Amino acid sequence: MEEIIREFSGKTFSAEDIQNIKWIRKTFPKLSLKELAATICETTSWVTISGVPKKESCIKFLRQLAAENIIDLPAPQNHGMNTENSRKQKLSEIAEALPSDIKEITKVGGVELELVQAGPRMQLLRAYLKKYHIIGDSNAVGEQLYYFINDNDGTALGCMRFSPAAWALEEREDWIGWTSVQKKARLFLIVNQSRYLIFPWVHVKNLSSRALSVAAKRLPGDWLARYCYEPVLIETFVDTDFFKGTCYQAASWECIGHTKGRGRNDRHTERAVSIKDIYVRPLRRDFRDILTGKKAYKVVASDV
Repeated sequence: MEEIIREFSGKTFSAEDIQNIKWIRKTFPKLSLKELAATICETTSWVTISGVPKKESCIKFLRQLAAENIIDLPAPQNHGMNTENSRKQKLSEIAEALPSDIKEITKVGGVELELVQAGPRMQLLRAYLKKYHIIGDSNAVGEQLYYFINDNDGTALGCMRFSPAAWALEEREDWIGWTSVQKKARLFLIVNQSRYLIFPWVHVKNLSSRALSVAAKRLPGDWLARYCYEPVLIETFVDTDFFKGTCYQAASWECIGHTKGRGRNDRHTERAVSIKDIYVRPLRRDFRDILTGKKAYKVVASDV
């Protein structure tokens, strides 16, 4: 029998790992999908630097195995589906209720970032993304931080989201100069700015680049405080059919190439998406030494 070996979201699963997953599913058939994912994360040590199980990534991996008929998945639990549907419905209602005739803003004072936690402010931020961002709002898997971009009087001017880096990005790997082994070991030290929105009624010169500069200074400390390690590089993708990337250039980001028209985690050239410019912004001068393992990255002990 041919060995089954899988690699997903930076983690390699041996044939024995796959057999253990199948054994857990068969031995504990009453586990829900979330419980199954939590169990597999525990048995395979699939956790973040701070020790938090990567359950969302595991669920996606289990769904991939199910699509390949390697395992079967637990039946959906209605209350979980209802909760998710209720959340989406509430988000849609908030988005629909957002005013579209807000007075135009042309002048602001200082620019500040507000780190947004779960709750009403998060719902509002995601509603803004859903209604006004060109690709809307979607659930991000893994570590993530959300910010409102505010004037110094607290007026919201826009928002942004940071989440895990893309897995397959040839232009980035060549630019960094790391091997596949180095990438697998330290990809988590790169953060992707996966959403960036200045509200359509805000027309302030240089605001976008100013907010990006503030974010580059603010993000490392916030990420370290939340996830117990400090990222060293930010990446993002600019769809040149709609944007020129001028604000990134003004904020000291560098365009290092173009995507191949594949999805964030696509390894089999199966997804066709628009080709985008790749921009990166180092968060410290020795980022290459850290990404290639020549230097240690900054960590703090978890309180968990």
